[in-house]
Amino acid sequence: MLINGKNFLWQAAASVLIVAGATIFGSRIFPVNATTAGFLYLIAVLGIATAWGLATAVVAAVSAMVCFNYFFLPPIGQLTIADPQNWVALSAFLVTALVASHLSDRARKQTREAMRRQVETERLYSLSRAILLADPAHPLGAQAAQQIGEIFDCRGVALFDAKTGETFRGGVEDLPGIEEKLRESVRRAERMDDAPGQTIVAPINLGGPPIGSLAIKGAPLSDGAMRALLNLVAIALERVRAQEAASVAEAARQSEDLKSTLLDAIAHEFKTPLTSIKAASTSILSEHNLAPQVRELETIIDEEADRMNALVTEAVRMSQIDAGKMRLERAAIDVAELLQRVVAQFVARAEGRELSLRTAADVPRIYADAELISLALRQLIDNSLKYSPPGSPVHVIAEAEDGLVSIRVRDRGPGIPERDRERVFQKFFRRAKSAVPGSGVGLYIARAIVRTHGGDIRIEPTGEPGCEFRVLLPAEQPVVAANGRARV
Repeated sequence: MLINGKNFLWQAAASVLIVAGATIFGSRIFPVNATTAGFLYLIAVLGIATAWGLATAVVAAVSAMVCFNYFFLPPIGQLTIADPQNWVALSAFLVTALVASHLSDRARKQTREAMRRQVETERLYSLSRAILLADPAHPLGAQAAQQIGEIFDCRGVALFDAKTGETFRGGVEDLPGIEEKLRESVRRAERMDDAPGQTIVAPINLGGPPIGSLAIKGAPLSDGAMRALLNLVAIALERVRAQEAASVAEAARQSEDLKSTLLDAIAHEFKTPLTSIKAASTSILSEHNLAPQVRELETIIDEEADRMNALVTEAVRMSQIDAGKMRLERAAIDVAELLQRVVAQFVARAEGRELSLRTAADVPRIYADAELISLALRQLIDNSLKYSPPGSPVHVIAEAEDGLVSIRVRDRGPGIPERDRERVFQKFFRRAKSAVPGSGVGLYIARAIVRTHGGDIRIEPTGEPGCEFRVLLPAEQPVVAANGRARV
């Protein structure tokens, strides 16, 4: 404020000298009439307003009015006016000088503001270009802080990344103790200005919670330029995070692809000896003169070969699901025939349970992969058989429902609490107190297969002991033939 006061004093003195010079020129060196003198003073006042602003121009206008009265309006040499019309002329001169000074000062400020905005725009463009060309081998935060300090000619810059907790610095000066202010700005999500030190601390965000904060010292930026700068830094940080997420996703995808390929190869290697074991055990069990102990052992071998084959199949399917490589070989399927084949595979394993199948007459066909849908249904029936007590029935019911095929698998087991009805479909999830052997991937695979077909699996409340899995699959859409008749 003291420096500005000194500037005004010498500018006011200079403006008085300019008016005095114009007076001497118009009254002594090249005498002019009152009208010409008025225009001469007006030009001087406008020039002063353009150069030094309105306040100095007011001093010049008052000085010019006094000189105009004293040297050019009669009676000459006195600060009085004889003719009333000259009062009008003097007042008009003063008003004109003040208004013209105000307009000139406003135009000067607008020009300076436009130039300042142009410089800010050019600097923002340079910063955006520098960020786009940043070296990915080095932290973007460090490069951004350095570029902000150089481009905006800041004495000090500090950039805080809330995700990593790192603070990057730029500029020629250090900002001691700035870390706490940066963290506080993120916590409070508001700008914190330090006027005496000319330091601005502002949060960085893009419509959501702050992802960091920026401190700048010694760079007088407009509010618009500051917001644009913060948005540029926010976009840069989000771009880096998006690239990191894409890299992680690509690495995960490649890992899943590798896992899928390895499991396919391992499954092929496993299935060859398993096929031989199964064939051998089945051949031995077909003999009628086996000792009871030998038959019991061969039965165990035969059942465990089936179990091993099912585990290998589950592992391969799970890897295909995770890698997004599940291939559907769709065909029109009769639901009743499909369910009969699936249920028939469990008759021997029912262990005296009632395993019933009921298919409504109006159940439409589905357009699906028969092998995969059979696998999903086997997982549900196997789950019901494992968890239901001996002697309790398991029912499989198929019905038509609003363009869908509904297949329900109902048992009388302990049921599934409501809190676990979604979790049981998660990979490797098993209830804590469950003593039933299993891998925890069967229901995960079943739901993934059904959802790939455009359907879903739910656990429905039954109002009685037990559990009911409900499979919903889209019915096959009829195709209209050339004769206009619908066919499927």
